[in-house]
Amino acid sequence: MIEGVVAIVGRPNVGKSTIFNRMIGERLSIVEDTPGVTRDRIYGKCTWLTKEFRCIDTGGIQMDDQPFQNEIQMQVEIALDEADCVVFVTSAKEGVTSDDEYIARMLRKSKKPVILAVNKVDDTHMISNIYEFYELGLGDPMPVSGSHGIGMGDLLDAVVSNFNKPKKDEYDGMIRFAVIGRPNVGKSSLVNALLNQERVIVSDVEGTTRDAIDTPFTRDGKEYVVIDTAGIRKKGKIYENIEKYSILRAMSAIERSDVVLFVIDGETGIRDQDKHVAGYAHEAGKAIVIVYNKWDTVEKDDKTMHKIEKEIREQFLYLSYAPIVFVSAKTKQKVHNLFPVIEEVYQYSQLRIATNVLNEVLADAQISTPPPTHNGKRLRINYASQVAITPPTFVLFVNDVELLHFSYQRYLENKLREAFGFNGNPIRILARLKNQ
Repeated sequence: MIEGVVAIVGRPNVGKSTIFNRMIGERLSIVEDTPGVTRDRIYGKCTWLTKEFRCIDTGGIQMDDQPFQNEIQMQVEIALDEADCVVFVTSAKEGVTSDDEYIARMLRKSKKPVILAVNKVDDTHMISNIYEFYELGLGDPMPVSGSHGIGMGDLLDAVVSNFNKPKKDEYDGMIRFAVIGRPNVGKSSLVNALLNQERVIVSDVEGTTRDAIDTPFTRDGKEYVVIDTAGIRKKGKIYENIEKYSILRAMSAIERSDVVLFVIDGETGIRDQDKHVAGYAHEAGKAIVIVYNKWDTVEKDDKTMHKIEKEIREQFLYLSYAPIVFVSAKTKQKVHNLFPVIEEVYQYSQLRIATNVLNEVLADAQISTPPPTHNGKRLRINYASQVAITPPTFVLFVNDVELLHFSYQRYLENKLREAFGFNGNPIRILARLKNQ
């Protein structure tokens, strides 16, 4: 469970991204390497002392043709909006600069906890360089070296000390679905269409995460919570038109959801940013429904739907498991079709397979198509077990983990889908060496 959000801020070239990479450590390396997933190294998850939290690298957000002062202001505003605490990165090699003082003034005015990290303290003799940073008025400066990992444990200790215990989930037992997509694809219109369908809104409560509105409601006797990531838009801010910021806003909604409705604009078609947003939902392991909106604006014949489905599958190879629903939020055409699909993919996300049944399916799969040999050795799956849901995750205990080739793993995934469905859900398959 995500227990907090930390944002890394600082002027350019102080090592923000290096520290970000250190904080997320090997976490990024276990993300599924699937062709077609567009990654953006401005966001990551970190686990430290049993606490899991989100990390935002504001150094990954750049504005072309803007002076540093504007860029810095944008980064700090994002940090203050999104984060529970802020790591302010400075450089021991360059000392305190006017930009550092500018950032410090902004941070002192906020009520967010700030950890002052003095980076590039690569040798012990450089420790003395940190004392001038006391003049920033942000407490004790913490010497670190992102390049060498020095002081990172102390920095992470300070970060997690600022996270409160997770609050009790007031929506426990409800199906939570987030509506995500790039700006102006019709997310809010779709939310309104879903809520107005039965006109049974219980309440409209601003969520604990900024820029996402949680709305609980009941339909056909079932309780839902819809999370609208387009709910609040800050006007006149420097970062308003930056596409990456909309992705940051979507991340918190994705994490709090059980099902993700990924909205595509049928009027303008698929754009590169769609792949950014959808890729995060896929990597988060959430149940996903692809919603092709503005269907009323598309010129159609009897082949149009099939043609568009083919295009979506080609553009989003990694979402082959996700059902596609065509709707018009404006006219409410086919919107009612979403609820049965949401219910279906949610139920599959919670499905647990008995170990004996699972092993029977995998045994039949190996008999039907034996694993290929590699250097004279053949993969042998001794047994398997489901170890998690959301996403359904299976561990295969094998004779050699290197023998589980990607193509055979995909074959086994297809066999699991044939046997158990898992519609709308990614499947994770992990190999472990069987103890001899």
